[in-house]
Amino acid sequence: MRLVLARHGQTDSNVRHLLDTTVPGPSLTELGREQADALADLLAPQGPGCVVASSQTRAQQTAAPLARVLGLRVHVRDGLREIAAGEVEMRGDEASVRTYLEVVGAWLAGDLDRRMPGAEDGHEFFARYDAAVADAVDLAAAAGAGVLVVVSHGAAIRTWCGRRAANLDGRYVGATGLLNTGVVELDGDLAAGWVARTWMGAALDPARAVAAGAGPAGEPVPGPVS
Repeated sequence: MRLVLARHGQTDSNVRHLLDTTVPGPSLTELGREQADALADLLAPQGPGCVVASSQTRAQQTAAPLARVLGLRVHVRDGLREIAAGEVEMRGDEASVRTYLEVVGAWLAGDLDRRMPGAEDGHEFFARYDAAVADAVDLAAAAGAGVLVVVSHGAAIRTWCGRRAANLDGRYVGATGLLNTGVVELDGDLAAGWVARTWMGAALDPARAVAAGAGPAGEPVPGPVS
């Protein structure tokens, strides 16, 4: 199966660089809506047979144009929501962002016991995201779909891929961003696992993807989140 993970379009919180992770969260900006339309144009030719989004408004609004073009409904799964910011929610100062990224970096390095202050630990994040992906795959299989599109969130996608794609790790996702409506394409299934084929349009080595300038595993994940 081809699993296409897409980050949502731009929100006002993205513009303001805020850690905005609660449900339902903000709507898309005008630019975000344009990005969602462009994402539909990009992905529709692949013929997805199933479209799933997180419980956050921005993800569902991003998925809607693609589903409309394909004549599909948008399935919603709460487990695909962004990594909760807890005590640093709606903050954008350097110290708060650093706290968030350090916790995510610890998860990528294998320290799943590390807890986001006031929110989930790595075990809890991966358990709910894994379950949501599995549910989405089951939906796609029931529909006879060979291509599944999941619209989710920046930190969640990068962190999950860094631990679940066989050819990715913390070094790669720690040095590689995922812009609004950026796409990661993976091939595989729940039994055999996943291999990332492209990251924002760039082809990846199925054996091991290495980003230029990648730091050590566990380095805080830079770039846009939420």
